[in-house]
Amino acid sequence: MIPASFDYVRPESLEEACRVLGEAADSGDDVKVLAGGQSLLPLLRLRLAYPSTLVDLGRLPGLRGIDDRGDHVFVGALTTHDEVLRSAVIRDRAPLLALATATVADPAVRHRGTLGGSLAHADPAGDLPAVALALGCVLVARSGDGEREIPAADFFVDYLETALGPGEVLTGVKVPVLGPGWGFHYEKFHRTAQAWAIVGVAAAVRRGDGIVEEARIGLTNMGSVPVRAGAVEETLRGVDLASPGSDGTADPIAQACARADEGTSPSSDLHARPDYRRHLARVLTRRAVRSAIG
Repeated sequence: MIPASFDYVRPESLEEACRVLGEAADSGDDVKVLAGGQSLLPLLRLRLAYPSTLVDLGRLPGLRGIDDRGDHVFVGALTTHDEVLRSAVIRDRAPLLALATATVADPAVRHRGTLGGSLAHADPAGDLPAVALALGCVLVARSGDGEREIPAADFFVDYLETALGPGEVLTGVKVPVLGPGWGFHYEKFHRTAQAWAIVGVAAAVRRGDGIVEEARIGLTNMGSVPVRAGAVEETLRGVDLASPGSDGTADPIAQACARADEGTSPSSDLHARPDYRRHLARVLTRRAVRSAIG
């Protein structure tokens, strides 16, 4: 299909982009931001989105790159998925982000799609929002009024809706560097390599003295926004890792992960019904946690 007509603007600076977005919002225009375009363009072609103005940020300077800042890694919003995957800093300092990014669509999409665009698009079936939630990432936004930081827990508001204001541009992501003892895994079920996740699980588990000291579990496509599996995280804390279940008792890891769907609101669509997604969440969480524990 052919997209509906729209005005196209390509600002030359971040300041100009913020001004254009603010003016469009003040005039009541429906404006969309284009980064890599791998999520937005299909919506335009199917006319599921029909903005009056499209603001292309693809050539803005200063919004691309990966910087190790000690307690966190800063990733520019226009950094592509492929650049994330090829980064030794990401592999060493933020391995969960690398693991999940490797499952995003296919190489063609990963060469064009961006980390910031994926997060700002806020599709609950996207892989990276759940990772940002599990890691406790902080998203940095800029407007004409200055810069502000938005925790991932507050960033995703509803389906395809974020906390970004009308004149704000996502400029980067602070990815916390978790210390020794942490293990990571991203587990995903999808129909084909290019398809969205039916369900995905981002798991980060910290071990110490033979027990689970902390767990962070982010769920993909189990609601209108990415969600934390709080019941699993709470139940896993303090679990003894010394051959769980070998004495004939129930496996405490399996018991904890059986609570993965608690508090979720999975949707029903052509790909899966809610009860199937709930089943997948429990199974995939168990796999992800075991892999993260090692």
